[in-house]
Amino acid sequence: MKDKEEDIEQMLLNNASLDDLIKARIEKEFREAEEKSKKKPKPVTITDISKVPQNLIFSKESVFKLFNRQTKSETYINGIQAESLLGIQDSVREKMKKGETSSFATDDAYVKFDRVTVYE
Repeated sequence: MKDKEEDIEQMLLNNASLDDLIKARIEKEFREAEEKSKKKPKPVTITDISKVPQNLIFSKESVFKLFNRQTKSETYINGIQAESLLGIQDSVREKMKKGETSSFATDDAYVKFDRVTVYE
């Protein structure tokens, strides 16, 4: 922060115009944005539901395992589909958002949180 203030102060002492200061600031922000855009985000997979941000638990990025009790088959669903399976089980929904439980059961299925992938 002091470097920025010293740079601005130095430019003002050198009789730089306001237009030059604005132009230098815009060019610096453009270079920073360009460097940031070139960096590829790293994917991070979180498997512990208590470490997942609340807004990502029931989203497209989250993955749940669904075990069908009738057909004895296992499939993967996203968080939106898992939340729709909860129906009116609001207490279970809140426990999952808080990270207290990672699974729930319905009449024909058992659903367990598997993972969520976030990009840093």
